[in-house]
Amino acid sequence: MGVFLHPSSWPDQDLVSFSTGLDESLVVEGYATGAFPMPLGGVGPRDGEPLIAWYSPVRRGILPLDGMRVTRSLRKSAKRYAITTDTAFEQVLDGCADERREGGWIDDDIRRTYRALFRRGLAHSVEAWGPGGRLVGGLYGVGLGGLFAGESMFHDPEHGRDASKAALLALVGILGGDGRPRLLDVQWRTDHLGSLGVIEIPRAEYLQRLAVALELPAPAWP
Repeated sequence: MGVFLHPSSWPDQDLVSFSTGLDESLVVEGYATGAFPMPLGGVGPRDGEPLIAWYSPVRRGILPLDGMRVTRSLRKSAKRYAITTDTAFEQVLDGCADERREGGWIDDDIRRTYRALFRRGLAHSVEAWGPGGRLVGGLYGVGLGGLFAGESMFHDPEHGRDASKAALLALVGILGGDGRPRLLDVQWRTDHLGSLGVIEIPRAEYLQRLAVALELPAPAWP
């Protein structure tokens, strides 16, 4: 039996499956099915491989590409940053995995897997640079066709207060630049993400949108 049953068999809760170990093929299969991984912090029965939980929220957080809330102050502050894509994936991953951040979950297995996805062109980063060439914020996630599954974002509180928001604004422009109905998945809605325009939709609706998005071409990454 595979890790992912048909979504019609999933329980009415966010946690839908488990796996022992993680690799890029399993991650791609998970996202294409509608689930995403998070480490459990333990090891499984096979050669000490990590235990992984797979989630598909009953209420999924997405950011409509025409629905990001851009305040006047954000539009002004975003101009302070130089935005690039896929030029500092490792540094963005490091920023998101900073152990000083509350609720950190990005461990070595996650880092190894997503670095492998990046090498295959299936993971992407958006970077925000401040004065002097300092990386002050960014985000990363997985791209499959017209799906972008956002994994994490960070900003330097001293040098880049709005840097992660500027990166997100750039990402929305990349995904929606040609008007196609791509899907920007953020997993769960938080109050912070809600202030930026993130909404919740039922799992069934998310899976319908996912099926459409996976058939679309990937955006043209700058």
